[in-house]
Order: sequence, then structure tokens, then C-alpha cells
Amino acid sequence: MSEELKETQEVVSLPRINEPAPQFTAKTTHGELSLSDFKGKWVILFSHPADFTPVCTTEFLGFAKLYDEFKKRNAQVIGLSIDSIYSHIAWVRNIKEKFGVEIPFPIIADLDMKVAKAYGMIHPQASDTSAVRAVFIIDPNQVLRAMVYYPLTNGRSIEEILRVLEALQTTDKYGVATPENWHPGEPVIVPPPQTADDAEKRVKEEGLEIVDWYFSKKKL
Repeated sequence: MSEELKETQEVVSLPRINEPAPQFTAKTTHGELSLSDFKGKWVILFSHPADFTPVCTTEFLGFAKLYDEFKKRNAQVIGLSIDSIYSHIAWVRNIKEKFGVEIPFPIIADLDMKVAKAYGMIHPQASDTSAVRAVFIIDPNQVLRAMVYYPLTNGRSIEEILRVLEALQTTDKYGVATPENWHPGEPVIVPPPQTADDAEKRVKEEGLEIVDWYFSKKKL
């Protein structure tokens, strides 16, 4: 195997859901931070291709708008791009000046790409000099619970990221699953029975919205 191929495989290696999130210590706009600093909190780690770009600016405005909602859910938002700390500071100041919005969360300056490579944010076919739009949701035990990648050209829905966080927290608290486009207050999915006897009991169980033995919902 050529060295070039080995390097490419290393760059695009991805972390895996339900495994420990890659640890890091990095320089940010709020000083040096480590992932371990946030143990006991949920972490929303997201990458953007570059500072001073229009799509990324809209996403930063979206994260700032919902920042308090993430805080209410014990979640810390952290941004990242392969730009310098000085670029980050200048961009944050520019957003405040031009849009009147404070960016309240830290932004990692990942010039050496260590964090980006650890999280599989560098996709050579998209760009070998920028991190793609990626989002990683890390739980209080520092386990990676969800990740989504987007192309450079299309912005994310920050409300959807918040929705996924709420769904994961509901799953952890109640031991249930959530259906398509679930929002708090809506019925959740009860895990299906694991034996024939339990399946027979399920179809007779009260307090559930039962479609069939394997498909039941309930209100929390």
C-alpha cells in the first residue's frame, strides 16, 4: 500500500457511534479547552469549512440564536474550522458588527487538523484544505451518540440538531425510541417484545397505542 493511500485512509477514518469520542485539547476563542473539561455535559461539536464565508455565517447565527436552548439541555456548543485563532476572533467581531449577534460559544482553531482528522472531518473529494460541515453529539460520558455530515455548499438546520439532542436525552431517560420527526410532548415508541410470550402480552397491554405486537406508542 502506497504512503499516499495510507495517508488518505487515515484522513477519512471516521469515529463510530456508541464508542468513546476522540479526546482532544485545542486552542479556542475561549482559551485552551479539552473535551474532558465537559464530562457530565452533552457536547455539540460542529465543523465549518472556513471563516468569513456566507453559508457558515448563517449557521453561526443559527447556533447563537438557539444557544440558550442548548444550555437548558445541559449541552455545550463548540465550533471548529481549520483557521487561525486570529481569524476566528476577527470573524466573531465582524458578525457582531454586521449582524448585531454575539457568538457565545468557543471556536477551535485547528490549524494542524488534529481534531478534524480524529473526527473524520476532512473529505479529500470535497476539499483537502477545509473541514466539511459535520456535527457530533457527545453524551455526558463522552460517548459519541450521533453524527451527521453535510456538503460544503449546504447549510444545516440547527433546530434539527436540537431536536436530535432532545430525542437522545428522552431515549436515555425513559428507555424508549422516538419516531420520525419526533418532538417533545409527542408519543414515543415502546421497544418491541423480545419473546413470543411478551408479544402476546403486549397486544393486550393497556395504556399503549398498539398497532401490532411490534409497533406500540405511548405518551410520557
